[in-house]
Amino acid sequence: MNLYALYIDPGTGSALFSIVIGFAAAGFFLFQALYIKAKVFFTGGKAIKGSKNKFVIYAEDKRYWTLFKPIVEEFESRGIDMLYLTSSRDDPVFDEGFKHIEAEYLGEGNKAFARLNFLSADFVLATTPGINVYQWKRSKKVKHYSHIRHSADEPIKYELYGMDYFDSILVSGVDFQEMDIRKLEKARNLPEKQVVTVGCPYLDEYARKMAQLPQEESNRFTVLVSPSWGISALLSRFGDKLLDPLVKTGWRIIVRPHPQSLMVEKEMLDRLSEKYKENPNLEWDFERDNIYSLKKADVMISDFSGVMLDYMFLKNKPVFYVSANLDWRTRDAFEIYDNQEDMWTFRNLKKTGIELKPELFNELPDIITKVTADIALGSAIEKVKAEAWHYQGDAGKQTADFMIKTAEALS
Repeated sequence: MNLYALYIDPGTGSALFSIVIGFAAAGFFLFQALYIKAKVFFTGGKAIKGSKNKFVIYAEDKRYWTLFKPIVEEFESRGIDMLYLTSSRDDPVFDEGFKHIEAEYLGEGNKAFARLNFLSADFVLATTPGINVYQWKRSKKVKHYSHIRHSADEPIKYELYGMDYFDSILVSGVDFQEMDIRKLEKARNLPEKQVVTVGCPYLDEYARKMAQLPQEESNRFTVLVSPSWGISALLSRFGDKLLDPLVKTGWRIIVRPHPQSLMVEKEMLDRLSEKYKENPNLEWDFERDNIYSLKKADVMISDFSGVMLDYMFLKNKPVFYVSANLDWRTRDAFEIYDNQEDMWTFRNLKKTGIELKPELFNELPDIITKVTADIALGSAIEKVKAEAWHYQGDAGKQTADFMIKTAEALS
């Protein structure tokens, strides 16, 4: 048997799944309509309403608990019921003991989407982009879909069409985030969706937790290497070339790969782990939360990852970054920007960070040593923070208020 004849590429697989789900959805809603009509007939016109959840959160991974926790706690404190759906069997939500939050494990991949596509709710909140693009389809029984950002940078860094089919987008700041969304809507001739500033729940949670972490007794100088993932990311492009001169300094070097790297770049990570396993001053961080490494770090080195803003905003320190000429053709930014240097993140990195040239990696220890606390950079970071992170410490309340107000209006 020719095994290649049985291969289905991901795009075709997604299309086939969508067709199957389409037929299933049509059959489901047809059966539901006939069932309701039958109940109306046999009960003399007094049909019983089917059960429906007013508020639903979907978390595709347990690492997003930090984002959703302040929102969920706000609903719990107000005594308002919510259904929390997760694709992680060990999601921290199951350990909280909430009275008004019902948590349910959906499964992963198509199993989760099969349930989500038949969901019944007034308001669904998720940080997963791409609804109505691939497997995840809008359910006819959901009144409002809202996407909440899990970073404080541009929404348009998403893969193509990631935000197009939500009813609202919840952002951390105002001007640059909404401006980019409006440009994208105009370019694609899309109706305007609600863009609502609610702050940044996960940064609120990080700030709270970091303040509770004890200071280390050791004062070892610590460099945190925290890149994005993919062929344009720091470890993929440079790996040993970056880490070799850092390891030789004797400083503590913490390498925290992007969570996605563990799934798609495992071979590269295994190779680097094997190479540096005899270096006691290099350690790897695979913790769910990044606050432990952020707390320890005196310096961060990154690329185009949104974690740079986390570090700058929480520690008020500049970052070292390696600029990458990214291929934006698969991302929303491609439709509205000709040059990545015109984007908000890259414009502000020039004010708040220090660019590293790959040809100077061997001089990296000297460059880092010469960089001291810069008042001008600190002031620039404060300005950028004020622009990108509104409602500091209050994002859970702001998000809950919008969800409740919207659901009431829809009712």
